[in-house]
Parts: sequence; structure tokens; C-alpha cells
Amino acid sequence: MEHNLNDLKMENLNEKEKAFNYAGELKLPVLRDELDDFITLATDEGWSYRALICSLLSKEIELRLESRRKQRVRIAGFPELKYLQELVRQELPKDAQTALPELETLEFIKEGRNIVFCGNPGTGKTHLSIGLGIKACLEGYTVFFTSVPRLLTQIRECRSQKSLRQLEIRFQRYDMVICDEFGYVSCDKEGGELLFNHLSLRAGKKTTIITTNLAFSRWGEIVKDKVLVAAMVDRITHKAYLINMNGQSYRVKETQKMLQSNE
Repeated sequence: MEHNLNDLKMENLNEKEKAFNYAGELKLPVLRDELDDFITLATDEGWSYRALICSLLSKEIELRLESRRKQRVRIAGFPELKYLQELVRQELPKDAQTALPELETLEFIKEGRNIVFCGNPGTGKTHLSIGLGIKACLEGYTVFFTSVPRLLTQIRECRSQKSLRQLEIRFQRYDMVICDEFGYVSCDKEGGELLFNHLSLRAGKKTTIITTNLAFSRWGEIVKDKVLVAAMVDRITHKAYLINMNGQSYRVKETQKMLQSNE
């Protein structure tokens, strides 16, 4: 009965209204909102019916691709949007300046290679990581951003809720995982083992980016197990890009410029 009632309602509409409703039902926003403009353009330029349909569908596809790109960026969990083009490249540490043109190609994702940005705070480690992550999202890769402390909390919560395996499966599937701020908060032996086991799921297969303020020789200050630290460093750094990010903090530079301008 409901189906017949809808049919009767449609019968009372003109062709334009029907097309609008059909397009909405099929989730074709370009056809719904821009059909008249396309028809006018097609008439003025003498398009064939096939050319008109192809143009409409082409714009629908581009709209959907753009929506998917935005969705991948949204679900990646970036704390803020930082783009590579916003970087003042000449102010990056030398290692980063040298490596960035190669990293921007994203070939390291296809190869499953890791990146470790290691250096003192404020030199662009997180900005570079997020920038590469956003570029990966826009080019069709799946990305997950987390801080190491937050990841450990999530692992523990999932273990207590007996949903750890589901978390591991999701973690394995991402094309790129960014683990920010390794070294800011220490963890006990159990936390170190959980982190090691989780990162090992991706070793040699999928890309993991780690930012840290500590040299590898000091990772024992965070994870209190020398054997575990050695194994972790070995897994993470195998065939990885190791980028020295030591240099003067951006924030310090900005403060100095501000003070000079006020003199």
C-alpha cells in the first residue's frame, strides 16, 4: 500500500520534480542540484546525450572521491590539520630537508618502511608526521594517528574488555600508523611488552611513523627492560628512515622574532 501511495504522489509531479526526487533517492547530488545548469551548457555547446550523461557522472564520481578523501582525514584522528606545504623547509633540520622530497612520494608506504623522527621538541616532528599522514589520506591510503600513551591506554582497555584481538586486526590493516610522543611518558615492563607486541604486528609489512625526543640509546629510560628495548629498536628501525630532528625549536625562533620586533 505504501509503495502504491508513493507511486501516486510521483505521478502528480512534473518531470523536473521527479528527476529531483529520483536523484535524491539515488544519492546523486550533482544530478539533483545541477541538472538544469548541465542541460543549459549541453544545449549551448551542442553536446550529445552521451556527453551530457558522461559529464554528469564524471562530476558525481569526483564529488564522491573528494568526500572519501575528507572522510579518511577525519577518521585518521589527527589532533590538528598540519600540511606539508605549510612547512618552512629551510628551517627544518638538515636531515629532514634532505629526506622530505623522497618521503613526499609516499613510496615508503608501498614498501612498508617505517620512519622515526628523533630529536628535541619543537623541530617539526609531529608536523611532518601529520603532513605525510594527510597526504597519504588524500591519495587513498588509510591512516591512524595516536600518541604512544593513548595507544597503551587503548590496548589495556581492550584487553580488559576482551576485545584486544579486534583492535589488533584494525591496527594491522592501516596503511600508515603514526605513534606520536614516544619518550614523554615512561611505562612499566608490562606496558613495554604490550607496545612491542602491538608494533610487531606491522613490522616489515605496513608503515609506522614514530616521533620521539629520545635517542635510541635512551629508550631504556622509558621501557625498563633492556632486552625488550633492543628487540623494539631492531623491529622498528629495520629498513626504516631514521631522521635526525635535533635543532632549534620553532617556538623558540618565533619568540625570538617577536622580541626583536618589539625592540
